[in-house]
Amino acid sequence: MAGLPLSFAEPLLLLGLVSLPVLWWLLRVMPPRPRRIEFPPTRLLFDIAPKEETPSRTPWWLTLLRLAAAALVIFAAAGPIWNPQTGVAAGKLPLVILLDDGWSAASSWDARIRAADELIANADSDRRGVALVPLSEPARDITLMPAGAARVALRQLAPKPYSVDRVETLGALGRFLKSTGDCDIAWLSDGVDTGRGSEFTEGLGKVIESRNLTIYAGGAQSAQALVAAENAAAKMTVKVLRTESGIAAGTVRGVDAKGSPIGEARYTFGPQERETEAAFDLPVELRNDIARLEISGEHSAGAVQLLDRRWRRRAIGVVSGASNDTAQPLLASTFYLSRALSPFADVRLGDRGAPQQVIGQFLDQRLPMIVMADVGTLSPEIRDRLNAWIEQGGVLVRFAGPRLAQADDDLVPVKLRRGGRTLGGSLTWEKPQHMASFSADGPFAGLTVPKDITVNRQVLAEPDAVLPTKSWASLEDGTPLVTGERRGKGVVSLFHVGADMRWSDLPMSGTFVEMLRRLIDMSGYTSKPGPGVASDPNAETVAPLRTLDGFGVFGPPPSSAKPMSADYRDRGTADHPPGFYGTAESPIAVNTLASADRIAPLDTSALRATRASYTNAEPRDLRGIMLSTALALFLLDAIVVAMLGGGLAALIRRRAAPAVLAFALILVTFAPSSTRAESSDDFAIKAVSQTRLAYVVTGNADVDSIVKSGMSGLTLFLGQRTALEAGDPVGIDPARDELAFFPLIYWPIVPGAPKPPQDAINKIDAYMKQGGTVIFDTRDAVEAPPGDNGSSQTPGMQTLRELLSTLDVPELEPVPREHVLTKTFYLLRDFPGRFNSGQTWVEALPREDDDEAAQRPARGGDGVSPIIITSNDLAGAWAIRPDGQPMLPLTPGEPRQREFAFRAGVNIVMYTLTGNYKADQVHAPALIERLGQ
Repeated sequence: MAGLPLSFAEPLLLLGLVSLPVLWWLLRVMPPRPRRIEFPPTRLLFDIAPKEETPSRTPWWLTLLRLAAAALVIFAAAGPIWNPQTGVAAGKLPLVILLDDGWSAASSWDARIRAADELIANADSDRRGVALVPLSEPARDITLMPAGAARVALRQLAPKPYSVDRVETLGALGRFLKSTGDCDIAWLSDGVDTGRGSEFTEGLGKVIESRNLTIYAGGAQSAQALVAAENAAAKMTVKVLRTESGIAAGTVRGVDAKGSPIGEARYTFGPQERETEAAFDLPVELRNDIARLEISGEHSAGAVQLLDRRWRRRAIGVVSGASNDTAQPLLASTFYLSRALSPFADVRLGDRGAPQQVIGQFLDQRLPMIVMADVGTLSPEIRDRLNAWIEQGGVLVRFAGPRLAQADDDLVPVKLRRGGRTLGGSLTWEKPQHMASFSADGPFAGLTVPKDITVNRQVLAEPDAVLPTKSWASLEDGTPLVTGERRGKGVVSLFHVGADMRWSDLPMSGTFVEMLRRLIDMSGYTSKPGPGVASDPNAETVAPLRTLDGFGVFGPPPSSAKPMSADYRDRGTADHPPGFYGTAESPIAVNTLASADRIAPLDTSALRATRASYTNAEPRDLRGIMLSTALALFLLDAIVVAMLGGGLAALIRRRAAPAVLAFALILVTFAPSSTRAESSDDFAIKAVSQTRLAYVVTGNADVDSIVKSGMSGLTLFLGQRTALEAGDPVGIDPARDELAFFPLIYWPIVPGAPKPPQDAINKIDAYMKQGGTVIFDTRDAVEAPPGDNGSSQTPGMQTLRELLSTLDVPELEPVPREHVLTKTFYLLRDFPGRFNSGQTWVEALPREDDDEAAQRPARGGDGVSPIIITSNDLAGAWAIRPDGQPMLPLTPGEPRQREFAFRAGVNIVMYTLTGNYKADQVHAPALIERLGQ
């Protein structure tokens, strides 16, 4: 409609507007003029002033009001719809809709479906064929179908819980376009690149050739994801990912296997951050119960991180049989083991009592893993308990030593020779050995083999046919360094060297830490402890238990889900969708994204395409608004008619007493005294509950909006760069609000604004004398005429002069280079804002020979200047929009001007809060010179 995004469901009803002139004429029709008959007694009535008058004709404005109401009714009957134009122009060519339907599309799936449904509806009205191409189904047959069939197929689609590889669809799409010929293409993108995004856009450009392409992106909720959950020593952390920029915050919820909430963790994104972290500061027992992390309000599989036993903070018992562990704790094996294990588990040292007694205590505590360093002979009872514990899933890790070398023990994976093998000694011809390799089917597979580890002594295994299959790490001469095997549901492993530095320098290496971490990962499973453990060539497989859909909701596994290996550690796929696999007692988690995965915004700038937004594709019915407005106009017409006809006055005369009572009731109900007192208390509580910056509300809506955004931006910058966590800024009225709650007040000067009342000036004066600081910003540095005195001739400066004329202002000077304000937090030379040509004025520093320094007015607050005057529009430079982008441009717009404007704000805030404690820095050269002497 005339270029506006407005359409009508029944446009023919708009012909009713033609009847408005007739309605105008009917409303203006006058009744017959009454006959005048002379009646002498009426002369007595001439001198009586009438109390009520009835107009002789309908006023023109009342007629216009009635016509407007009638026009609104006609418009409403025609079915007005605020319906933005879609990106695909009308035509007769077939329409091909490419639809992103991976996990990243789930958060805005409704908007995507509405956009596709509108495209199909428009194609239906133009009698065009439609081809629907979900990019997650490369094997799907692409065919043209009627719009009705396409709409049914669209409703059957749902987002997939895994990442979609768009490139795989290019082949089928290219074959379809070659057979179809010319057509219009619409790509409903989710704007997320989960991998190979540039390859897809390049291939898509080649496939579509010169065909019309419309890309829908933006205007919908952007996707967020969780990856890399880690249950560390002090807290559980998880990384939160996003693709857009701007300031944002949210909450990650942790729930147990039954869906009961355990805890929440807040996260915050900076303006340009695309990755942040949420941390759960909970006891380890509660953290171990978390089975699912999810972003509150984000409905997608990528926003869910499933946790199994691998993420449990395991308690590991460490016991040593060596006696020097107590005498020299920093050289003991328990020291190296606790340092290596503590990043991944809670280490419990058995340093009290005999080793067998400590082992019994660990077994009573049901620890999943026990490390024994040079523990020799064990009693039959302890051996039986350890064997039963291993059969049930326990992991036993042993380290060699003099005691183990002389013992005859079956709690080792291989049979050992008695005594140790010494390398590189004066009585041996053999040289110290280096590590050679890790077994490809052992838990250490994939680790880099270090060349700097030297082994001087080891215990040797008796060679047999199965020794190579139990060797997880070997030396250059082929002898095993680490052996292991599976027993029942558990694992027994042996390091053929000690856990201290006497036999090798392995405990000092980073490889030692990684090897122990791999063993810790094995201690949580009852099906298979880790990849390649033992020599079983038939890898155990586990069936899907319950899986996630694209919205992150648990459900039964789809028919396409396949069993997977118990050591599967990759991201979810179509064959192995995200969810839990295995048994309900010991499930294995598969997540949408792997720990190292990251997401990025999808770059489609290389494509020659029309851009459209999902927001613009949402129609809005205006009938309700128009009918409500027409009803309000008719009600207003009735009130006006009652007033003009005297009916309202007559009603009041007849009902005087009830009217008086109703009026009194209204006054009592809306009495402002108590409300005003309560609002004053709320203001005080809000102001003192947290350190807050304040700004003066000028009454100019544009100025107040910019200043509020600027103070909020400065508050956010303070929270990111300093230890100050200030609350939201508060707008104040100096004449009404208490000022003592705020350390700093920003006052934007509006040219021509009336001067505040004297009571407000007195409150400002008292505030400055008691230690507060006021920043007066005229915001007109670029308007100053040329000349030395040009800055004092601007309208803003004239208004400021009038405001300060009755205020007790101290002597001012431009901020000197040695002033404390230039070094309170950042080292600054000037204080730019949106402009950088204005000067910043503060109270003049007292000279050393100034006897009247103590008598200066408003000299309070630990040497802090009570007044700061600038014309650089600081708040304009600090102001940011809700999406994190700057609200106003800078002049002249130097590269780091906004950064230095924020730094100037930080220095001012720190200056007002900390006083002149950094003033001693000016004496630093003299102190250094004296120390040098």
